[in-house]
Amino acid sequence: MTGDAFYLLAGIWALAILAVFILAIRLSYRIEVRSPALTNLGGFPRKAMMFHTITNMNVARDEETQAVRRRMYRLLLIVLAGFVVMGGLVSDPFLRVRA
Repeated sequence: MTGDAFYLLAGIWALAILAVFILAIRLSYRIEVRSPALTNLGGFPRKAMMFHTITNMNVARDEETQAVRRRMYRLLLIVLAGFVVMGGLVSDPFLRVRA
């Protein structure tokens, strides 16, 4: 694989993984809205409480919210798999780009 093709593929891969991560963050915000203990009452925007939603801490226990959590888990697993695959490609000596 030539250097230019590898860099183009890596850039597209990075954008795809970033898009999936943004979808997971949006689901985390939806879980926060559905959970009374995680609702933002301050009025100021804040970071997503992904640690709380991943660990099911103060999250509403209804079936719909838990289904959204499972969907968020799947998206985060896709992100993790993306890092593993790209790390494997970069560290494989047979697929390295030769200058």
